[in-house]
Amino acid sequence: MRHYLGHLAAADPLHSYLRDAILPQLTATDREPRWRVYRVSPASDVYLYEDKWTEAKVVGKFYARARGLNGSHAPQTAENERRNLEFARGLGLDALPDYVVRPLGVQAGLGDLLVIEHVLGDQLDTVIDAAVRDGRSDRLFRKLSGLARFFARLHNATAGPERVDFARTQGYYGRVVAYLEAQAGISARRADRLRELGQGYSARPAMWQDVAVSVHGDATPSNFLFGRGQDVYAIDLERMHRDDRVYDVGRLCGELKHCFLQLTGETDRAEPFIGHFLWEYAGFFPDREQTFAAVIARLPFHMGLTLLRIARNAWLDQGYRKRLVHEAKGILTGGL
Repeated sequence: MRHYLGHLAAADPLHSYLRDAILPQLTATDREPRWRVYRVSPASDVYLYEDKWTEAKVVGKFYARARGLNGSHAPQTAENERRNLEFARGLGLDALPDYVVRPLGVQAGLGDLLVIEHVLGDQLDTVIDAAVRDGRSDRLFRKLSGLARFFARLHNATAGPERVDFARTQGYYGRVVAYLEAQAGISARRADRLRELGQGYSARPAMWQDVAVSVHGDATPSNFLFGRGQDVYAIDLERMHRDDRVYDVGRLCGELKHCFLQLTGETDRAEPFIGHFLWEYAGFFPDREQTFAAVIARLPFHMGLTLLRIARNAWLDQGYRKRLVHEAKGILTGGL
């Protein structure tokens, strides 16, 4: 939910940058712009700028503030995300039904600013909420089919030749568990059990055998918007990197699990949608059943990691955070 902050002062250097470098890419005007400013999220330095006269809209992301724990090892800079966006668009993901937003400019001197185009669409969490509250399950199934296609196109276009380095993702898993033990109040015994489970996956050949692909890196509901039918808009590629394709697929499944659990309190409500998403994803490979089985074999680690990652968030209720850890432990145990 965006929050209106007021107008950007004409004396602000950002005003002239948006006027001179960004606005001409969107529309022609001979009138001095008047930028309305909206904060997109209270948890990040992301803002929407709208010119009162032309109604042109752009999104500005400021990278100067330190970022939190993540598993990509990608440099957290505006220029890095600009390169990632251009790379993904160069794969053909620059036209519907699969569209990566267009970067419009980078200005390091303005808080390490990245400006991207503004796109309209429903976020995945909004579609999930409608499925739960209004019974619009068919719409969620349809949108997940589109998202499966997007991931398959991204992954298949960038596959190999190098093998997955599971040790890197396992290192991220270890840092998440350490954070939960130090900051979220899980017991040393529970943390040790989670570490033991994580180590168990390193002994499984399946976690190492697939070729690496370019992954979105932050497959959360807020980073995908949906237009008509199965049209997908992808944003926020700051954590794109080379990894196992299930890094994306498993995170999305973990996010579905979390959303349904939080909305309904039921652990199994997400299962039909998770199964549909995975089956649709596997359909973009020559042997659908073999791909489905290979993804399922690696899925529990990435789903469990996703729930643990979500459990770090201090704004969640403490009881619910503990439930996420409990669910993650069950998924991790069941996959071994």
